[in-house]
Amino acid sequence: MNSDNNDVRYRGHINLCEIDLSGQKRLSEAKVLIVGAGGLGSPVALYLAAAGVGRITIVDPDTVSLSNLQRQIIHTTADLGRPKAVSAREKMLAINPGITVVPLEMPLTPANAGELIGEHDLTMDCTDNLTTRLLIADTCRDEAKPYVFGAVRRFGGQVFTHKPGTAAYRDIFDDSEAEADEPCSVAGVLNTVVGVIGSLQATEAVKLITGAGDPLTDRLLTFDAITMKFNEFNV
Repeated sequence: MNSDNNDVRYRGHINLCEIDLSGQKRLSEAKVLIVGAGGLGSPVALYLAAAGVGRITIVDPDTVSLSNLQRQIIHTTADLGRPKAVSAREKMLAINPGITVVPLEMPLTPANAGELIGEHDLTMDCTDNLTTRLLIADTCRDEAKPYVFGAVRRFGGQVFTHKPGTAAYRDIFDDSEAEADEPCSVAGVLNTVVGVIGSLQATEAVKLITGAGDPLTDRLLTFDAITMKFNEFNV
């Protein structure tokens, strides 16, 4: 963190009084778990790598397919058939070789969630299915760990942040309604909406790690690309 190269690389953050050198040091010492290296995971992974988060673990069991490339911008045509976690790591290190990226080619399960979430400072929920979302929410509650939730569908998306003692997924969404939730590959999604929501998730992560600003705790932020409006709901 004290090298001239890092002073130049992270000048944009260091020049912000809300982050400064101390906040950048916290980023370099942070350990973040990203669950999902798809549409939301792509901008989250790229921005957190560029921000200098010291250790990032990416959990994703899937491989890159052609239909992914419309919105999963961390992968390229040359990555077709490759594990998403490995492909993502390659791009992140190309941006910032000074960080550590651990790719895990496996799903998050009840057997490994406690250990993985427990050993990281923050979890990024970049998944697209209810089962994994609930697993992240419940495990973070049990481990007293924060997480940033993001979801997209068609032309809209949602973001909120959970810290211990604040509203979590089960407090905000009705499980019976969520059962009908469909992944982007089925329901469809405007590719830029994924970028908007993923960028907001990454912003929340940087804020949480550095202590800058007010996180989206006990608040749900929604985005509608059709009307180009954001709405905020207090929980």
